[in-house]
Amino acid sequence: MQFHKYQGTGNDFVMIDDRTHAFDETDQPLIARLCDRRFGIGADGLILLRNKPDFDFEMVYFNADGRPSSMCGNGGRCTVAFAKYLGLIGDETHFLAVDGPHEARVEPDGTVRLRMIDVAAAQKAGVGEADVFLHTGSPHHIHFLDPEEGQKLAEFNVYGTGHEIRHNPAYSPAGTNVNFVEIPADPTQPWPVRTYERGVEDETLSCGTGVTAVALAASQRGATSPVRLQTMGGELEVSFEQRPDGGFENVWLSGPATRVFGGEI
Repeated sequence: MQFHKYQGTGNDFVMIDDRTHAFDETDQPLIARLCDRRFGIGADGLILLRNKPDFDFEMVYFNADGRPSSMCGNGGRCTVAFAKYLGLIGDETHFLAVDGPHEARVEPDGTVRLRMIDVAAAQKAGVGEADVFLHTGSPHHIHFLDPEEGQKLAEFNVYGTGHEIRHNPAYSPAGTNVNFVEIPADPTQPWPVRTYERGVEDETLSCGTGVTAVALAASQRGATSPVRLQTMGGELEVSFEQRPDGGFENVWLSGPATRVFGGEI
C-alpha cells in the first residue's frame, strides 16, 4: 500500500490516494494499525482522497482508533496540500468533506487557508459553569483557565481533565473534544491552546476545528478577527464574521500543511 505522511502544526495524518476506491474503509483494525506509532506508520488519523462528481475531490477521514469521524480542520488543510502535490488542483479548490462542501486556497508561502462551515452561537457547556460549547464541524468543549486561581496551561493536566470531560454523561453517547485555553494579557497576541481529542483519546499537538472553536469563543473575551492561536505544534490563525444572531460565518482556518515523507507498507 502506497501512503504519504502529512502534518499541520504537528497534527499528523496518513494520506492515501484512493481515487480507485481500493481501500477497505470498513477495516477499522487496519486503519488503527496504520495509525499506530509503534506497529504502523503513526498518525492522529487516516485520510482517503477520492474522486467526487462536481468537486475536485472528496476527503474521507478516520480517527486513529479506526472509526469514521467528524470534520478535521488540519486534516482538511493537509488534504488540500496533498491534492496539489498529486497535481489534482492549482492554488484554489472546492472539495467535499463529511460536514459538507469546503473551499480552500494555497498561498505562495505554502500556507493553506480552509473555509470552515458556518457556526452557531456559543452555548453554555454541559460541564463547567464558565465553559462553552461550539460545533465547528466537530464538537468542542472549551475551558478557559482562571488566571486568578493561578492556572497555567503549561502545567495543566490536559489528559486527565480532558478525558473526564470527554466522557461526561452530558456529552454521551458520542463524547466531545476538549480544549483548554490560557487568556493572554493582550488579546491581540496568540491565544495558547491545548486539546484532548476523542478518537485519539489523548492530547494532540494541534487541532484545527478546536482552535477554530476557541477563536470564536474568544471573541466574547476580547479577541477580534483574525485571532492567532498557539498550539503545541505551532501557530494557526482563524478569521471570521459574527452575525447579528451571535453565530459566525465566513470562517477561515489558516496555517502550514507539510508533506513529511511517503512510502509503502
